[in-house]
Amino acid sequence: TPFKILKWNGWGYNDSKFIFNKKGQAEFTGKRYRLSGMVLPVLKEWMEKTLGASLEHKITSRAFLNTSDVPPSIVNEEFLQDLRATKISYSQEAEDRVFRAHGHCLHEIFVLREGMFKRIPDIVVWPGCHDDVVKIVELACKHNLCIIPFGGGTSVSSALECPADERRTIVSLDTSQMNRILWVDEKNLTAHIEAGIVGQDLERQLGESGYCTGHEPDSMEFSSLGGWVATRASGMKKNSYGNIEDLVVHIKMVTPRGVIEKSCQVPRMSTGPDIHHFIMGSEGTLGVVTEVTIKIRPIPEYKKYGSVVFPNFERGVACLREIAKQRCAPASVRLVDNAQFQFGHALKPQVASIFTSFLDGLKKFYITKFKGFDPNELCVATLLFEGDREKVLQHEKQVYDIAAKFRGLAAGEDNGQRGYMLTFVIAYLRDLGLDYYVIGESFETSVPWDRVIDLCRNVKERIVRECKEKGVQFAPLSTCRVTQTYDAGACVYFYFAFNYRGISDPVHVYEQIERAAREEILANGGSLSHHHGVGKLRKQWMKESISDVGLGMLKSVKEYVDPNNIFGNRNLL
Repeated sequence: TPFKILKWNGWGYNDSKFIFNKKGQAEFTGKRYRLSGMVLPVLKEWMEKTLGASLEHKITSRAFLNTSDVPPSIVNEEFLQDLRATKISYSQEAEDRVFRAHGHCLHEIFVLREGMFKRIPDIVVWPGCHDDVVKIVELACKHNLCIIPFGGGTSVSSALECPADERRTIVSLDTSQMNRILWVDEKNLTAHIEAGIVGQDLERQLGESGYCTGHEPDSMEFSSLGGWVATRASGMKKNSYGNIEDLVVHIKMVTPRGVIEKSCQVPRMSTGPDIHHFIMGSEGTLGVVTEVTIKIRPIPEYKKYGSVVFPNFERGVACLREIAKQRCAPASVRLVDNAQFQFGHALKPQVASIFTSFLDGLKKFYITKFKGFDPNELCVATLLFEGDREKVLQHEKQVYDIAAKFRGLAAGEDNGQRGYMLTFVIAYLRDLGLDYYVIGESFETSVPWDRVIDLCRNVKERIVRECKEKGVQFAPLSTCRVTQTYDAGACVYFYFAFNYRGISDPVHVYEQIERAAREEILANGGSLSHHHGVGKLRKQWMKESISDVGLGMLKSVKEYVDPNNIFGNRNLL
């Protein structure tokens, strides 16, 4: 099990975490990341200044899982006998069951640190291939059990939470052992892959033959191919490679009604509504994705990072709009607001020419490079170009020329590269915050171009207002970035954190604020989700999102495919 190398009560690898050393300086431990082993001299000051956090106020969360707190495993003996006959691995150990009882929503991590879930899977099974999954689903139907598929466990929608009132045995079907690339077709540039493979393994193995999928969600170290399909995932480089719905050529899925798949591996069909679109985004409610054929591409010969500083967020958004309009977006372009820019600055590692403080560093950054830009207004876009060298350099010039029209100044490759590197360590920061009474979470939406500025401003203001009204005693961090551009709109990501010292039920307060933020997003023309999915966290808004009739259509598919609700995680509907 991954239990040994991954944290049981926080994000990512056991050996990688933010800590404050004896001198009160932040460090990132381990050896896995570019930031690993480095000292971050101004992070402490940023946390104090921005969130009112203090090293004096530390919470110690428990170091070990207390197995006596864990709900008992209730599995009937006939099912166990049938399961043993299949020779499929399984476990009823407390650790294995708790690890698969949650995703990474704030409230789930809080429960892990402070308490225990009311309901967790009774048993974990590890199928090794498609046929094993067929056997497990057949047994679940025979014995009337509830199956919850589990991929990488990176969900941020409460999708993995076990319904507290589920009386049947809950089986966590962990796909991690179904992780092989079954074939690579170099003529058609497709690969047929088992759904349990995780992103970093998929890209590494394809890379050995000179190929990639180019699908790189921020969770790609841990999230699985099946999970991407089930949640309609999006990756950082979708401008070049497409989102999951653009990448998938063929899907095989096991449902209680039987196996669903198309008869041929073709790029497109006109055969009624596309059945793949019932599977993509079904979030574990209809069955288990077992095998996927996905498009692959030769690894680009040349990669170049870049960054642009704009005088303010409005100019930055206008520039991204123009890039989208001219359809010349790089593999990735992201625009961060001023608060996130300052946050990135706080994560600068120690170097020889060290600035004395966070603010001195900021001042120096402007005086030397960007005269006339207000350090409390400016914002930064990070860029990633890919392709053959000649084309990349042309493309780069085109994008920087457009940026110049919006007063954007090139700010170097290093800032761009750092921005993308921070993507993978940012999730580790929440665990540090929680040690010092700081709650943090992110959420996302998609929005038409003409509503981007208003939506960003209104949601950030609403968060600040809600915190005040709910008795939060410190100013919150309320910040956003535009992470994807499309012809007709953009994806916007919000980060939000607050210091909860003096609040008796911080998780409840947090959830009220998050709900208000989502109401604000919807009122401003944003979507319920661009790529995280709905799970149980956002399902109260599904009817409003897709209409009564739309929801009824989804329900009727569920009713036909899974009349006994074997796939009973209760997401979406």
